[in-house]
Amino acid sequence: MAKYVVLFGFTVETIKQFVAKPSDRAAVVRRLAESVGGSLESYYWMFGQYDGLAIVELPDSQTTAAVSLAATGSGAFTRFETHELIEAGDLCPARGAGETDQLPAAGHLTRTQRLPGGNRRGAPAGSAWC
Repeated sequence: MAKYVVLFGFTVETIKQFVAKPSDRAAVVRRLAESVGGSLESYYWMFGQYDGLAIVELPDSQTTAAVSLAATGSGAFTRFETHELIEAGDLCPARGAGETDQLPAAGHLTRTQRLPGGNRRGAPAGSAWC
């Protein structure tokens, strides 16, 4: 299953309803995820441009699109973004054998060879990208 972060912002009307009649929104998200064979890992309220975020596991991108459409179709959101999460270790096999990516001061990606002992130029001993 794929893991996604969902960032959301509620409409003023939705927030007024929550204040007037508080409810467990995480339970609603959990039921929605479970109804399509997924699960809710975590649910947070937050300050800033979004009102909260949820981390969910869902079977595939088609299911994720269907869940996103169902949620946004409710009219409760001003913002709703879904982003697939990638485990850092899952990026390691994509790199070439014996080479690593290093970000120089200018911020442009360059290729560098591994130094003896597996270290990379500019990386502390024992550090790794993955």
